[in-house]
Amino acid sequence: MHLIQILLPLYDNDGNPFPATEFQRVRDELTERFGGITTYVRSPALGIWKETPETAVHDEIVTYEVMTERLDRAWWQAYRQELAGRYRQQWLVVRVSEVELL
Repeated sequence: MHLIQILLPLYDNDGNPFPATEFQRVRDELTERFGGITTYVRSPALGIWKETPETAVHDEIVTYEVMTERLDRAWWQAYRQELAGRYRQQWLVVRVSEVELL
């Protein structure tokens, strides 16, 4: 079983919030394709990373998760690129973990 997580920013690079319809669209796309989704949207996570030795970048994100038996890497890579374009991000994190159900 595979757990795929998508980290989506709440704001664009200028600090403008993305409309709720964008998040609903991702939710609906993933629910349609995988039959269900878990979203962590109530308490956005805060990401901080060093862009240069002198500057730090902050980002508030929400996490979407789906579980699937089969991992279609090509589909996920294309979807990540599509989301990066829609959310105007140079890079967007989509990660996968193998999980064992107990």
